[in-house]
Amino acid sequence: MDADRVVVLADTHLRAETAGRGPARWLPDDVVERLDGAAAVLHAGDIVDQEVLDRLGRWAPVHAVLGNNDDGLAGRLPVTLELELAGVRIGMIHDSGRAAGRPDRLRRRFPDCLVVVFGHSHIPVDQVGLDGQVLFNPGSPTQRRRQPYPTFGELVLGGGRVLERRILAVGPRRDGVSRVSRGGS
Repeated sequence: MDADRVVVLADTHLRAETAGRGPARWLPDDVVERLDGAAAVLHAGDIVDQEVLDRLGRWAPVHAVLGNNDDGLAGRLPVTLELELAGVRIGMIHDSGRAAGRPDRLRRRFPDCLVVVFGHSHIPVDQVGLDGQVLFNPGSPTQRRRQPYPTFGELVLGGGRVLERRILAVGPRRDGVSRVSRGGS
């Protein structure tokens, strides 16, 4: 069975290079390396600048939703999005709300989706919600906040199924952990 590897991002908070401010910060090398060969890129908001989407689009088709820091992208990006990749129905939203009640809330919001991708909290989430629906927040590859390390995600999809789900750590880790992985569903 053919499988598609999808890179999942959220909360990158990157700005394009502007005159007099020097080079723009870009995604960590760990993320850029995984973009090679990706079938698609999903970005769950807080992109900040159209240039980020344009650059990501050099690797693969990009599907993105509007985040609360994406004022310049209002009107260009939807608040929610539903799409199908490799036969898998995926819903996307930036802010899924509080963790309490999230599985029920997202099942109601995206009843036909096997996977729901979200962001906002910068906290990686890989959990199975109601009726087997996968709830997936890749965290942030650029702003770890209170997390031990920055993260991003990958989904491997094929034949209408999620074959693998991964939350990947970015950069060197003092504890020697290079990747935090979870199995498929």
